[in-house]
Amino acid sequence: MTDRYQGPIRLVLFDVDGVLTDGTLYIGEHGEVHKGFNVRDGLSVALLRAHGIKSGIISGKSSAALDQRINQLGFDVAVTGQLEKTAAYARITQELSLEDSQVLFVGDDVVDLPLIGVVGQFYAPSDAHPLVLAKADHVVNAPGGRGVAREVAEHLLSSGGLSAEQAYAPLLADWGGLHAAQ
Repeated sequence: MTDRYQGPIRLVLFDVDGVLTDGTLYIGEHGEVHKGFNVRDGLSVALLRAHGIKSGIISGKSSAALDQRINQLGFDVAVTGQLEKTAAYARITQELSLEDSQVLFVGDDVVDLPLIGVVGQFYAPSDAHPLVLAKADHVVNAPGGRGVAREVAEHLLSSGGLSAEQAYAPLLADWGGLHAAQ
């Protein structure tokens, strides 16, 4: 068994509302004010990066709260405010010179359906829309906003030949060097 991820995936893209959040929007008189993100998911970006896998966001919504989280975690790519996600996906894969088979997308709602069958792997949270659940390649146990990204990262690394100990070894060896954020 190797100590490095050996699978085909080189980029994991996440939808935000319903995947990295529970889908609740907090709206104030001046627009969206807050989003609730799970601290477990934050570490997944560093975990993927430690194994040479890039991460990113494609979200139909944009907000200051989302921009803050994107910057805090250091996603490699982010497209926000684009409900039609296939064009954003095509730009990202072209810019990063990736084949569809090298990309995993995590989505939860009908706006994500056009990416099923395009990306190499499509994952969904347990509380995704029934049409998404029926077509996803893999459904994680966690509902949206409750550790979906961490579960996706761990499952991906496990399917790539790593034990949990091997997956987390780079983070445990060098927390500061990986700039892990929660």
